[in-house]
Amino acid sequence: MRSAMDALLDPRSIALIGASANAGRIGGLPLELLTRFGYQGDIYPVNPKYEEVFGLRCWPDIEAVPAGVDLAVLAIAAAEVTPMLKRCHARGVRAAIVYAAGFAEEGEEGQRLQAEMERFAADSGMAVAGPNCMGFANLNTQAYTAFASVFKTAPAQTGPGTVSLLTQSGNVCAAVYAIGRRLGLPFSHFINTGNEACIDFSQYLEYLAEDPGTGIVLGYIEQLRDGPRFVRACQALQRQDKVLIALKAGNTDKGAQAVRSHTAALAGDRRVYAAAFRQLNVIQADDFAQMAAIASLATLRDRQAGRRVAVVTMSGALGAILADKFIGAGLELPDLPPALQRTLREGIPDYGMVGNPVDVTGNVVNDPDFVRTVLAALATSPDIDTVVVYAPGYMLDRMADALVETAGAHARLFVAIDTGQAQCRERLREAGVAVFDDLGLAVNSLAPYLRWCEGRGRRRAEAGAVQPAAAPALPCNEAAARDWLAGFGMPAQRVARAATAEAAVDAARGLGYPVAMKILSPDIAHKTDIGGVALNVADDAAARAAFERLMAAGASQAGARIDGVLVQPMARGVAELIVGATRDPVFGPVLTVGLGGVLTELYQDVSHRLLPVDAATAGEMLRELKAYPLLEGYRGKAGDVAAACQAIAAVGQAMLAAPAAVGEIEVNPLLVQEAGQGVAVLDALILPATA
Repeated sequence: MRSAMDALLDPRSIALIGASANAGRIGGLPLELLTRFGYQGDIYPVNPKYEEVFGLRCWPDIEAVPAGVDLAVLAIAAAEVTPMLKRCHARGVRAAIVYAAGFAEEGEEGQRLQAEMERFAADSGMAVAGPNCMGFANLNTQAYTAFASVFKTAPAQTGPGTVSLLTQSGNVCAAVYAIGRRLGLPFSHFINTGNEACIDFSQYLEYLAEDPGTGIVLGYIEQLRDGPRFVRACQALQRQDKVLIALKAGNTDKGAQAVRSHTAALAGDRRVYAAAFRQLNVIQADDFAQMAAIASLATLRDRQAGRRVAVVTMSGALGAILADKFIGAGLELPDLPPALQRTLREGIPDYGMVGNPVDVTGNVVNDPDFVRTVLAALATSPDIDTVVVYAPGYMLDRMADALVETAGAHARLFVAIDTGQAQCRERLREAGVAVFDDLGLAVNSLAPYLRWCEGRGRRRAEAGAVQPAAAPALPCNEAAARDWLAGFGMPAQRVARAATAEAAVDAARGLGYPVAMKILSPDIAHKTDIGGVALNVADDAAARAAFERLMAAGASQAGARIDGVLVQPMARGVAELIVGATRDPVFGPVLTVGLGGVLTELYQDVSHRLLPVDAATAGEMLRELKAYPLLEGYRGKAGDVAAACQAIAAVGQAMLAAPAAVGEIEVNPLLVQEAGQGVAVLDALILPATA
């Protein structure tokens, strides 16, 4: 049975309320497009002013329209929208698009109108798009409901499409469509979401994940309203082997607004979005041209591709430039195996490179058979995933036959970069060879696309059964935080609490000098900032003095509750990490791992993931850090990475099990000790959620 979303995005009949005979008006342009491009469904213009528009009978009101309308398009004022939606619903209309502005974006009265519309949509089950929406287009059925002139000016599309546009801006939708059509992208859906009063970006994405006419989605996102739903939609895209290429705007840091923990400051808005995209194998783009270029590559995703690139050039200089750019973008140019180099050397002069890049020199175009040998050898090498050929203008034309034949015989991805005016470009594209006319755009598009290829089939860690766990009364002191985290697998350290100087001395003797001593308070998050930490306390006298000094520092904080001091042995290790979890307002629980200690925010060497995170994913996070070589033993002994991964996963488990009252969990520093010696929690913090 067809759903209300089917009626919205694949309508079999359309009523346009507020129809106009003027194609320059928003009530007229969609009618012109529908009739011009041959929409086969029923079209019902509605306006009592006209008897006929664009050769179609015009109906005086929605009640006069024959029953069975799938979609109503409302080109009327904001105040008239909800009453008209009710009338449409009474006539059996299942979906509607609202063009009008003047809702939540325009003050108190607009907010009232939007709330009224939202209540109606929720109660009726009607799929209501917008408001403040340009409209849609289903290019595979010619169902144009958008007042967008780009459909008249962009190169016309013939045949069905597989690329869907989904944007939170009508102008962006039109701009990307125009660029994509100039590249020959075959579009299926053109969707801009407007205010998203009733249907948000993630709901449209869910639909496209299951839509048989969509293989690639180009998304423009300003702010997601439902992060968990977005995650589920992206997972559905992954299961269907579909691609989401997203441009995220508004990349401002909200972390500065929450400074009680380092984690909150590090896990800002843009970083969490980037982490979510990476985890869900979403390709993140930087501009419209790159979006369209990546989509063009993704139309060839049935070809085998990956980050190990072989570069074939006619110029040693261009080979060096491409090598620098590809490696700088995170791809690999592996040395070709000796046997393959010997094969290449048979036709490449001594002054030409054969290791990778491969400089076939200009003379090679005079030997078409050897060009075939080079391309076939690279297409079949197990050491290579992708072959990039740089050959400008007529040189690419001379290689075209060999490229077409090799691409036809082998499934490997071939990419041609032509900075000249080669005549063979369209022929190469038809043969399944990606073609670029700009070197920078080629690299900037290939790099994220090839990373996506490597991530195909990879799934994010799934949450097991997590039992809710009561947290200590919040805010809590460090001792209580340590005790609670130990219940999730965080290694417990020997520590002691002391309420008097003599108790501190006894604790230090029991633990063994030297020790660290810290003020113990649920109200002091950053002990170092107030002088609340004493390190390398070596004897009884130093312990007494440290106790008095720490208590005085605590007393200087107005209103802070002081529970004494915490005493723990001094520990040595390989590196200090920060491990923290926060509740992102869009995506929910997020884990942060980075270089720890007091300079965490200065270095900004961090990795983020949406929870859940298992030990294997924790290892991936550590390897993303610039400081990771410290854990591998850079100029010293290797750290206990396995123990660190278990501790990181434990923080994630704690956050998933924590009640909503827990806003943040932070272990900073987590000391990674030498391999086989585990990790040590040097400080722990649990903060309540803020309103």
